[in-house]
Amino acid sequence: MKYDLNETEKVAKHILNKSENKLIAFKGNLGAGKTTLIKAIVKNLGSDDVVSSPTFSLVNEYAGKDGPIYHFDLYRLEDIEEAYAIGLDEYLDSGAWCLIEWPERIMEVLPENVTFVEINKQLNGKRELKID
Repeated sequence: MKYDLNETEKVAKHILNKSENKLIAFKGNLGAGKTTLIKAIVKNLGSDDVVSSPTFSLVNEYAGKDGPIYHFDLYRLEDIEEAYAIGLDEYLDSGAWCLIEWPERIMEVLPENVTFVEINKQLNGKRELKID
């Protein structure tokens, strides 16, 4: 699926409809649009919170209409021990929405029921989206 940034709301709804669970992992290079897409997903989940990338804190929590939404940015994660130190396994087992940027850093601890979203920025400014 190819899309422009002005179609982000529509793409967010598409991802939520396609995902069979509440664990969604976003792959893509820096600047691909992962955080922008997560902002739209959080809004679609009923949150009015300001969404920003939790680059230094590793996780942000937003209030959704059906409970908390956790947003992870694992770009600066040093090692898997640091993930355990923030309680990653507890978040993943919580039943809450978990939106994870840079899941490559924690592949060995991700459960099987994760929806992977891959975003690739095209030369024409569009994004190509794949959902697995």
